[in-house]
Amino acid sequence: GNSMRKLFILTAIMMAVAIACSGEVPDNFVLVKGGTFKNTKSNYYGKGITISSFYIGKYDVTQKEWSEVMGNNPSKIKGANLPVEMVNWYDSVEYCNKRSIKEGLKPYYNIDKNMKDPSNKPDPEFGDLDDMKWMVTINAGANGYRLPREAEWEYAAGGGQLSKSYTYSGSDDVDEVAWYWRNSGDKPLTGFWNWPAIEQNHNQTKPVGSKKPNELGLYDMSGNIREWCWDWHGELEKNVKDPKGSQSGFNRVWKGGGWMGAPYCTESAFRGSLAANGKGPDQGFRVCRGK
Repeated sequence: GNSMRKLFILTAIMMAVAIACSGEVPDNFVLVKGGTFKNTKSNYYGKGITISSFYIGKYDVTQKEWSEVMGNNPSKIKGANLPVEMVNWYDSVEYCNKRSIKEGLKPYYNIDKNMKDPSNKPDPEFGDLDDMKWMVTINAGANGYRLPREAEWEYAAGGGQLSKSYTYSGSDDVDEVAWYWRNSGDKPLTGFWNWPAIEQNHNQTKPVGSKKPNELGLYDMSGNIREWCWDWHGELEKNVKDPKGSQSGFNRVWKGGGWMGAPYCTESAFRGSLAANGKGPDQGFRVCRGK
């Protein structure tokens, strides 16, 4: 019995090693093959910028995935298969690390909650909105979960090497791919954006993957929730040139627009920004992993 068990364990280990080495795409992730930007509507098109291959979540992080790792659910609109929301940028990087540890991967971030990040500047217009300013740095070469870089996010949303140069992620028709203020409630809304009308219409987030995917098989990159990216909302060029992104700034980038926003916010090229401690019922994220 004992030698049989040893053989079984050895076989299991060998199989695990074989799977790890076969470069198999993790569950619910898509391999985004690197290259230059093919989407002519991208902010990065024709600038000679090359993206390295990486894995990105097929869906936004769901409330089920969040609560399995974090043991709570901060979301305003509750549902296991709805995207997690009401999470700020710090919550998102913390989730990345905790999920990495849980799955035996090397955490991608160093998070020091007691040190204030000196590169986190006050907003020139509104003053200091971020009262957290945790020191977050990158562990180069770690294989754990991370937030996408702004350029990676836009590259993936725009279809990568398979891009058809759509305006929204996977279509030129916003309603095919995105939940936004007109279509995310009981009935379609017309006229001008109007919050009371949106509330009365019971607009809200929708289960991940309910609309059409883009060229790479990614869902909800336009609409549903706005997605946190790693980068400071600075100059695009600075963000791209350094693998760690701009070294300082005052807001972090969000991409993709959400269920209560206008269609132009859901365009792949649209750049949103929010103080890193900001949160909302339309603000969540998806995760990446290194290739």
